[in-house]
Formats: sequence, C-alpha cells, structure tokens
Amino acid sequence: MSRTDSASLGRRDFLRLSLLGGGGLVLATQIDFLGDAQAATVSVASPAGDAAALNAFVRIAADGTVSIAAHTPECGQGVRTSLPMLVAEELEVDWESIQVEVVPLDAAYGAQFAGGSTAMPRCYTPLRQMGATARIMLVGAAAARWNVPAAECHAASGRVIHTASGKSFAYGELATEAAQRPVPAAKDVPLKPASEFRIIGRRITGVDNAAIVTGKPLFGIDQTLPGMLHASYEKCPVFGGRVVSANLAEVKALPGVRDAFIIEGTKDIRGLVPGVAVIADSTWAAFSARRKLRVKWDEGPHANDSWAGFLEQAQAAGTAKPGQTLRQDGAVADTLAAATASRRVEAVYSYPFISHANLEPQNCTAWFHDGIMELWAPSQRPSGGQDLIHETLGLPKDKIRVHITRMGGGFGRRLSSDFMVEAAAIAQRVNAPVKLTWTREDDLRHDHYRPGGVHFMKGAVDANGALAAWHDHFVTFGNDGRPGSGGSLSPDEFPARFVPHYQAEMTVINCGIPMGPWRSPGSCVFAFVFQCFIDELAHAAGRDPLDFRLALLGDRGMVTTPGERPNGYDAARMRGVVSLAAEKAGWGSPLPRGRGRGIAFHFSHRGYFANVAEVTVSPAGALKVDRVVIVGDVGSQIVNPSGADNQVEGSVLDGLSAAYQELDLERGRIVQSNFHEYPLLRITDAPRVEVHYRLTDNPPTGLGEPALPPVAPAIANAVFAATGKRIRSLPFSRTDLRWS
Repeated sequence: MSRTDSASLGRRDFLRLSLLGGGGLVLATQIDFLGDAQAATVSVASPAGDAAALNAFVRIAADGTVSIAAHTPECGQGVRTSLPMLVAEELEVDWESIQVEVVPLDAAYGAQFAGGSTAMPRCYTPLRQMGATARIMLVGAAAARWNVPAAECHAASGRVIHTASGKSFAYGELATEAAQRPVPAAKDVPLKPASEFRIIGRRITGVDNAAIVTGKPLFGIDQTLPGMLHASYEKCPVFGGRVVSANLAEVKALPGVRDAFIIEGTKDIRGLVPGVAVIADSTWAAFSARRKLRVKWDEGPHANDSWAGFLEQAQAAGTAKPGQTLRQDGAVADTLAAATASRRVEAVYSYPFISHANLEPQNCTAWFHDGIMELWAPSQRPSGGQDLIHETLGLPKDKIRVHITRMGGGFGRRLSSDFMVEAAAIAQRVNAPVKLTWTREDDLRHDHYRPGGVHFMKGAVDANGALAAWHDHFVTFGNDGRPGSGGSLSPDEFPARFVPHYQAEMTVINCGIPMGPWRSPGSCVFAFVFQCFIDELAHAAGRDPLDFRLALLGDRGMVTTPGERPNGYDAARMRGVVSLAAEKAGWGSPLPRGRGRGIAFHFSHRGYFANVAEVTVSPAGALKVDRVVIVGDVGSQIVNPSGADNQVEGSVLDGLSAAYQELDLERGRIVQSNFHEYPLLRITDAPRVEVHYRLTDNPPTGLGEPALPPVAPAIANAVFAATGKRIRSLPFSRTDLRWS
C-alpha cells in the first residue's frame, strides 16, 4: 500500500499530473448529501481534454498506477482509509496496489468536512458507484479490443479477463481507450452484493499508520515552506476583550523577532479575536518573546463572570418560569402530584464546560502572495475557514486556497475556523509564509467549549412499575439568547414519545463563553442525565434496570412524531443492542462486594449503542472501571472492522476521560492552563473494552460519535450498584470519587 500526499499541490497541478504518463482514465463525481439520500453524477476526462474543472476521485494511468483521492479531512476517524476502500472494492483492484492521494479544498469534490459521523452515510453508495463505473468502462474497452460482448468478460485484481479464453489486459493497457467510452448511466452500473466483497469488511490498517509511527510530516503542525516564519498570538484572557496598548517596540527588539503588531479583530468571539501577533524566526523565539509582552486590555462586559455565578443563576432559573416549552404530552403535573412519594423522584443533574484538549494544538500555515491567500490547515471544515476569511478579510473566495492536512485530534474543535482566520490576518502583514502555532494554554483557555448545563428532573412510576411521567427543565448556556452548540435539547430526545405524560422545557442563560460542537454534541451529556435518571426511576419502581429499560422501549419498531417533527427512533434496533450488551456482559450474574454493573443506551448520529460497565469502588472511594461491554447497530456493513473498533474503543476511553474533566471560570478567565490541571485518562486507568456489532438491514453509518454517549451513565449506574450512591454531576470527582 503506498500513499502520495498532494496537500502541497495546487488544483491544476494535481489534475495536470493526473494526466501524465501517456494517457489514462480520470473519473469524477459530484457527491451531494441530501438528507439521507446520496446522488452521484459521473463524468470522464480524456487525456487531451481540459480536466481542470473535474473532481478526480479515480485515476488510472497508462503505466497501471491506480490512484484514489481522499477528499474528506482525516482527524483519526479513519476516513482516509475507509472511503477509498469503497472505491477499490467495486473497481476490482487489490488494496495493496493502489495509491491514496490527499486533495485540497475544491468545490468539485462536493462536501469536504469531518463532522456529525456523516462521511460514511454520505459516501457509501456514491463512491462505490465510482469504482463500479470505472470497472464497467474498462471491461467495455477490453471487450471492444477482443470484439466480444462485454458480458463475456470480468474484472479481477486490476485486470480485465475474457472468461472463456483466459486472455487478459491490465487496467493500464486499457485506460486511454476506456476514457473515450461513454459513461454508463447509474441504472446500468450494478453494485456488488455483500457476499462478493473482498475489501469491504476486511481489517485494513490505516493508510497513514506507517508514516505516523515513523514521524513523517503529515499534520498541520509539521508543515514547512521555504523562508517560513513563525507566529504566536496573544489574546485577552477574558472572552470578548480587546487590546488597548502593548509594548511592541520592546518586543520587536528581542532576539529572533521579526515583527510584532496589534490585530483589531472583530466582535465575533468565535472568529478573529483581537490580539497581539509576534513574528519570529522560530516557534520558540515567538513563544519566548510573547512572554515579554505587556498588554493593557479592555476586558469588556464579562470580566466578572464565574462558573459559581452561573450555577447560582441556573439554580434560580430552574425554579422559575422556563424560557420555552419544547414538548408537552399528557398531564405531567397531575400525574406527578398523584404519585406516592416512593414512586416519585426529583433530582438535579449538572455538568461543566469542558475543552476538546486536542493533542495537536491549533495551528495553521498561511502564505499571502500574488493576491492569493494559501493555507495549510488541520481543519475539519476547510470551507468554513474559507468562508470566515472571505467575510473577515474581504478576500475573494477563489483567491483563498486551502490544503487539508492530517489532524492530531478534532472532536469537533476543528469545525471552528478561528485559528485559520488568525493565520490569514497575520499573513497579510508578513512578506513570507508564516506558521501560527497555539500553545497548550491557548488551547485550553481559548477553546470553543462544550457548554455546561443543569437539568431539574422530576419523574414518576405507576403502580405497575412503568414510567408514567417525565419532566425536565433544562437550563443551558448560550450567546445572544441562542444555546451553544450541543446545548439545545430536541423535543424528540428519548424518552420523548415513550412516556404518556412528558414535558421538556428550556431556559438559556447568556454568557460570553465561545461554544462549539464537542464529540457527539448534546448527546454526550444528555445520555448521562437521562440514562442515570431512568436508573433512579427503575429503583423507585423496584425493578431491574435492564428490565425497566426494555419495558420502556416496549414492542414497537420505528417511532415518529406526526407533523413538524419527523425524526424516527427505532425501538426494535435499540432493544437489539440492549439485549445483546446484557447477554455479552453476563447481566445478572453475581459480583463481589464493592463491585457493580451498570447499563445505559443512547441513539445519536444514526447509531444505536448500549453499554454495560463493571466497576470496583474501594472503601476509600477509589474508582476503577474494570470492563466495558459495548454493542452498536450502525447498519448492515462494517466497512473496516479495524477502524471501527478503534473508533468505538476510543469513544469509551474519551467518554471516561471526559467524566473526570472540568473547567472553572473566575473573573471571566478559564482557570486551568495545561494537562497538569486538566488531566487526560492514563493508560493504567483504561478498562478492558469489548466491542460487538449487531448488523441489521439498514444503511451503514459513521462511528466517530454514537458510541460515546452511553459511557458515562453506564459507569455512574455501576457506581450506584456497587455503593448505593448516585452520581448526579460531572466530573465524577464531585461525588467523592477518585482514580484508583
């Protein structure tokens, strides 16, 4: 398996190179994501034609080289491997013989972003069609040479074979002729049945793995260009603050410093934030000089904000009239009032703001030359960076070119583009390529955070032990009256539609904190609250937590809301993963004293997942998560089991790590500065993770996010089983628990 990184090639250069070697076949597709439907249109570029406007996903050179474009940003979710696998499967080439090429941002490739676990559902059918179309055209070219019907020929391992005679041509021998053939209509491009897959379903190592373990330059932070300078950027410690003055002359005189200047920025706390840029010959020189900066700040209206103050506001809001009612079914108040005290539960659940904590700090290399802004960015949404630079700096979009680099973690942080617009604004003032690198402190204190929240919960079970009433007043945080990303509760969030008397309300507290999507936005915290509260209600009903959940799901299939809310929830698929998780974990078998087993499930990003966690809690309160059994239903096909397992196992570890993380806010400032104050999970604290899949007759979907939400509640419920103590707030350390 070989790989060519073309991130530094311009679009025309890439397409020009694709036509070298005496001719070849170039296929292009426009992939559109229209709800759950995929559409692909295929065109062909002949070697003599102008291919500049084409979106070359597949290239077959005359020398037989087969190249497949990786157009979706890679942040560890494995798409640089799994998506080309789809093409290679239908193309009938050996995986080891292809080259995977990284391509820059270009509208011809359709949507180029990594978020929402959407790459697989968007691309599963279109990219398979790409491979199949190429195969049919190659078979047609061979059949024409032999003057036989195409039906007498078949493709295998990069060759077209005449079945009766055994004669064959390598793809490279047919590429130029195939390029002249008409492109078949989609209805004439049959896809292989799963029973014939040779690549899809195989465990295939990531195409970048060898380069990563040998330290090859792949990531944004690795980028180098001739004559490149380095930048660091100081921003106000209070969100929304601006620069009044700075000791620029003193800083400019420091060794290795080329320049220092103020950037006025904008009022957008998620865009170009005001600050002071330091330009130097090296990253170290830039960081060192920045520490000598003395900046006078206008800290703005949020200089007295604190997390403690926000919690006080939330407590007051939780007992006041809600800002809005999201959903109201039945007579919740009457049902709660009629329930006996033993069958009624009230609880307050809360969780803090947390950071994405990418191991690779935010960075971007920018070069403003000949009226063109060229960027090398570890971005999950490079088009968003292009848009933000256009809107902020006024540059035409066709003059903003983005090369997509590998990312050292994303988790939603790199869907934001603030680091890109900062680099571009600095590059406009520097007559050379310049790499902007954030410090770890920048990353923690200027993140776009997962919003905190407080849920005021009330529930009741009836005399038969069934869930009868549910009430949630959700107090969330936002900017300008709108909840932050992941801080908005859907009217259809489970257990909505499964409880006869259900009410969900929401109140937004305005704050000056920038917020952004954090892995499995919303679901990552809603699952903790709701699955733990369901456990409390099961206890009030005197029922086994597993039986209570299965009864709540009932015997229904797809459950939808009539009218304006068509989102479906397939109870049968959820029952399947819950039952299988319980079976694989040995639910109900005895555990020693001090150990407990907990269960939780959640549906998000088209995936149905259930977890069973086993924990040990010592008499001193030391928590050890011993084992996590996780079962997922993400459709009919696991494209790359190796990558899939990595995603699910990583979700478990990430979910456990996040359950011990929190950020504090004092005087408008994030208190934590680095990993010594914001710890990540250590390998000694990692549990044994057992991953299982339940394949169902549904379209395949992504795995970057849906496995994470049930992790924290399963562990919290296991802690209750072991100790009788409920965890109602994150981090777990707020409940007198510590790592073992």
